[in-house]
Amino acid sequence: MASTTDAHTAAQGEMDLLRFATAGSVDDGKSTLIGRLLLDSKSIFEDQLEAVESTSQSKGYDYTDLALLTDGLRSEREQGITIDVAYRYFATPARKFIIADTPGHIQYTRNMVTGASTADLGLVLVDARQGLTEQSRRHAVLLSLLRVPHLVLAINKMDLVDWSQEVYEKIHKEFSSFATKLNIPDLEVIPISALQGDNVVNRSENTPWYSGPTLMHHLEHVHVASDRDLVDTRFPVQYVIRPKSDQYHDFRGYAGQVAGGVLKKGDEVVVLPSGMTSTISKVELFDQEIPEAFPPMSVTIHLEDDVDVSRGDMIARPKNAPKPSQDIDAMICWMTNEPLRPRQKLAIKHTTRMGRAMVKDIQYRLDVNSLHRDQEAGELSLNEIGRVQLRTTVPLLCDPYSKNRTTGSFILIDEATGVTVGAGMINTAS
Repeated sequence: MASTTDAHTAAQGEMDLLRFATAGSVDDGKSTLIGRLLLDSKSIFEDQLEAVESTSQSKGYDYTDLALLTDGLRSEREQGITIDVAYRYFATPARKFIIADTPGHIQYTRNMVTGASTADLGLVLVDARQGLTEQSRRHAVLLSLLRVPHLVLAINKMDLVDWSQEVYEKIHKEFSSFATKLNIPDLEVIPISALQGDNVVNRSENTPWYSGPTLMHHLEHVHVASDRDLVDTRFPVQYVIRPKSDQYHDFRGYAGQVAGGVLKKGDEVVVLPSGMTSTISKVELFDQEIPEAFPPMSVTIHLEDDVDVSRGDMIARPKNAPKPSQDIDAMICWMTNEPLRPRQKLAIKHTTRMGRAMVKDIQYRLDVNSLHRDQEAGELSLNEIGRVQLRTTVPLLCDPYSKNRTTGSFILIDEATGVTVGAGMINTAS
């Protein structure tokens, strides 16, 4: 049985975790940078480092290729590129991290959307020699669309331009100007050399003109707790716990992950879509009662009344509840070869709720490079993003994506194959 201290430690750990997604063009040094972060934060074992050093020598390199630490697929290692989303975990005394290493190629846009959808911070790499590329701009647009609240532009390979302040200032100015067209609330621009380690974990003597933080210092100290919605209480029920044993004969708990707001004992709540009201009698984490729960904690809620609650229902506050909606207006990233067309029928999964949806209309297709809206588009092809109107068979208990990234998102599923074919971000619902 876990102790109360364990429960509080777990709750604290949720707030000290930073999820960040990396994005960059081919050969910008993204995998090398992640390898450098893992190495300099002492998050890899000696035998792993020895294996990478050995492989680097066998390939004829005169340096240790840190990218080999992260590029796990054989085809990635052979081509020297990143294809799939790779998740890496490491920790420093200040914080725990989950890295979503996402591919940069346009044909893997869907992979990047997947990796960045839960990120607190987006890390975009550019090659100091190349400056901003079409891919760099596309990555910034995608991170903006996905409402990733913090963005770092890491200008890599500064050693190859002799640590030129002029090059840094030019790229900084160009990107900042582009970012004003997007929804990027927090931007940091850092000059680095992933291969040499300058300004990654340790401050570089080669950039006396740069007074900002190192990349690791910024990752450790960027404030993400306030990014989460602590006002609008949202608790999608994932599982109803009824042990039906002698020891827990009358036990009835509702398990799930807090998507918004703060839940605590004594709070009056409403269960949607039924509209039944009750009061929270207890909030549990690891079998221990805790004073309150907040995003993104996974907890069990107990109610004072035996109201009808099922998987897919949502617990909210009576005066601040989402309106059940069946007409959905959303931005959708299409993820399969067969195009998305009007009148198409698909399964939809929103939080823990399943239903079916029909495509009513495709309003426009968005060119993520130029931000042009093609209103003549009649379909969305693989990796394309567009504004789509859906009609669902069951009411969705949703919020706009700009307000809540959990209750404002959904996935579309091919009913015949069970494959996820689209990811959506809700604009409005009625």
